Amino acid sequence: MKFTLSWLKEHLDTTATVEEIAETLTDLGLEVEEVVNPAAKLSAFTLAKVVHAEQHPDADRLRVCKVMTDEGEKQIVCGAPNAREGITVVLAKPGDYVPGIDMTLSVGNIRGVESHGMMASERELELSDEHAGIIELPADSIGAEVGQKFTDWLAANDPSKVDPVIEIAITPNRQDALGVHGIARDLAARGLGTLKPLRKAAIEGSFPSPITVSIDEDARAEGCEVFAGRLIRGVKNGPSPKWLQDRLRAIGLRPISALVDITNFFTFDRNRPLHVFDADKVAGNLRVHRAPEGAMLVGLDEKTYTFPGGQVVISDDSGIESIGGIMGGLATGCTEETVNVFLEAAVWDRIQIAQTGRVLKINSDARYRNERGIDPAYNRQALDDATAMIVDLCGGEPSEAVVAGAVPDTARAYRLDPERVVSLVGMEIPESEQRQTLTRLGFRMEGNLAHVPSWRPDVLGQADLVEEVARIASLTKLKGRPLPRMAGVPKQILSAQQKREQIARRTVAALGYNECVTYSFIDREAAALFGGGDDATMLANPISSDMSHMRPQLLPGLLRAAARNQARGFADLALFEVGAAFHGGEPGEQSQMIGGLLVGRSGPKDVHGAARPVDLYDAKADAEAVLAAIGAPAKMQIMRGGEGWWHPGRHGRFCLGPKKVLGTFGELHPKVLAAMDIKGPAVAFVIHPAEVPLPKKKGATRPALALNDLQPVERDFAFVVDADVEALTLVNAAQGADKALIADVRVFDEFIGGSLGEGKKSLALTVRLQPTDKTLKEKDIEAVAAKIIDKVAKATGGCLRG
Repeated sequence: MKFTLSWLKEHLDTTATVEEIAETLTDLGLEVEEVVNPAAKLSAFTLAKVVHAEQHPDADRLRVCKVMTDEGEKQIVCGAPNAREGITVVLAKPGDYVPGIDMTLSVGNIRGVESHGMMASERELELSDEHAGIIELPADSIGAEVGQKFTDWLAANDPSKVDPVIEIAITPNRQDALGVHGIARDLAARGLGTLKPLRKAAIEGSFPSPITVSIDEDARAEGCEVFAGRLIRGVKNGPSPKWLQDRLRAIGLRPISALVDITNFFTFDRNRPLHVFDADKVAGNLRVHRAPEGAMLVGLDEKTYTFPGGQVVISDDSGIESIGGIMGGLATGCTEETVNVFLEAAVWDRIQIAQTGRVLKINSDARYRNERGIDPAYNRQALDDATAMIVDLCGGEPSEAVVAGAVPDTARAYRLDPERVVSLVGMEIPESEQRQTLTRLGFRMEGNLAHVPSWRPDVLGQADLVEEVARIASLTKLKGRPLPRMAGVPKQILSAQQKREQIARRTVAALGYNECVTYSFIDREAAALFGGGDDATMLANPISSDMSHMRPQLLPGLLRAAARNQARGFADLALFEVGAAFHGGEPGEQSQMIGGLLVGRSGPKDVHGAARPVDLYDAKADAEAVLAAIGAPAKMQIMRGGEGWWHPGRHGRFCLGPKKVLGTFGELHPKVLAAMDIKGPAVAFVIHPAEVPLPKKKGATRPALALNDLQPVERDFAFVVDADVEALTLVNAAQGADKALIADVRVFDEFIGGSLGEGKKSLALTVRLQPTDKTLKEKDIEAVAAKIIDKVAKATGGCLRG
């Protein structure tokens, strides 16, 4: 949003400098991106007078001029056709920088004649594109004296040429600042001046409008809320006055004609887009409706737009003439021959404006404002104000207004809690100042209720009232204050699960893994490999096609990271991530996971100091270390039955019973590695920290150290069982024979074949007995051994190997 200082002062009575205004705007949340002050680049130039001019002896198009300057008479060679005796000119001396030619002058020699400076044209000073001759100043103008600064002369005779231009960045919630009047309101609320009241015109109209307007029923809902207009006959559409052209040029707009310039003026002055139709080119009446599929329109930018269908447009009896709230049509556009015009002021649905502009790829000033929101209550008054300006500048006779639809009701009020404002902002702002701030911003106060003005659709609750008070009070005045220290020991902030995540991160990192933070979004194909990719986890508006679904596991992101590293020559990797995985799109349909991935070869861990390919036991050892660190029970069971992305015979699950799964480790399935473009062996582990049971007793003290002076006893057993019997079945059976005495059971040998016969195998167990109250005698050991044999026989049908 651009505006000039003089334009701002049309709405704000202030003596503040442009620097003070720029600093205040940024402090108010309207960040100043640039201030262009034309006087700065013109400050070196002075006025001079040509006292004599004669033909150059060696050039037909050059003249040698004697110029009176503030430093005396100087000789300057000039090629301008209007260089002659008696004129007052703008002088650039040696050493001055001329912006239009991007050059710093020096004493020159032109065809054998010395030249001490130059007499500048408007283009050379970047005042306009005029370059037919040098600048001639009227001798009777204010301050046209030799030695006078050119900027002082401009300020007195043509101030628009030295009017500073301010450009601010507009956040989406500050649509009211898309008009100069709205910006002035903010500055006045801060106390930088007094807001001038808007001049409101009252146009009755002297005849009924021959053009009427209507809104189709399907276009009222989420389309056009109110459409007002009137015919103005007998206008003269010539160039707009100089003051209006100067303002538009200053903000980067090209003046077109008086009628079009007036609508552009209201767009930037009041944040009020308008449109004018050439009434003689309108066939019949105007109708607001939704465009059929395939309909076309040639816009004012001379581009042809094809409608997909459903966009809100304005048509006459011959077809579509305008894209509602975005751009008019070329066929009914105003030209110099326009005599009768139909002026439109309408309020459009913001969402449909944004959708239409996006689908048609149109970026216009009207779209920019209409999709952010304009003041609906000003619609009828805007029609009168613009009519008055057209009649003033172009003449003509206005008709009575025609209106379709109704102005939407935006009335709403929120309670102002002065104490809550102080609490949230952290500044002592008196209640009277809070109320005065809101009043200056246009809020109507009734008791503690603040009625929101119609031009602030962004204010939707009490928190927005606090924000308004805070930004006007200036958050730069905030001073740091220490929080009050509570007595005693403060309660812990982190939950048990959060502490576990911290511990897990440190543990995995200490094992040599590098932490990754990957996107929670992955593509459908990768999600399908890990049990996801369904509609429940599909994003409605994905960042890209490669991020269409929420991840069902952490492993896809880690594998993608590994593939990128391998493509760059890093083959041996240890990566981990702690984050959420999703099995649905609703709240609560996610779980926290700890994932680790090993690819390639391990470090020098064997007795020879050489690296070896990673295997599932590396993943198992690391997973057990993490589980132990976060408090998992020591007596976990290793079971089969992992998901389909694990290698069928080379993985295991850490379980507390068949249904309580704490994690999974093992090799990844070859088809998964091929699909993810991973080369070499890859093993991984996934841990579910929420499944690890919390300790029953909470306390800061450690449990008592249990030591036993009695010597443990170990006994070996070899059982012959069917070949399909799992070793875990034997271990569990033996462990349950006597839970008081049996401290540990482990498998140390497996034998298949030989004299055992077909379909049989031998599994050897070591059972460790730990007495607690007395030394075991042989009969005690034999009794436990008998129980072990009996339990294993019942569980597996096996017997002791002879």
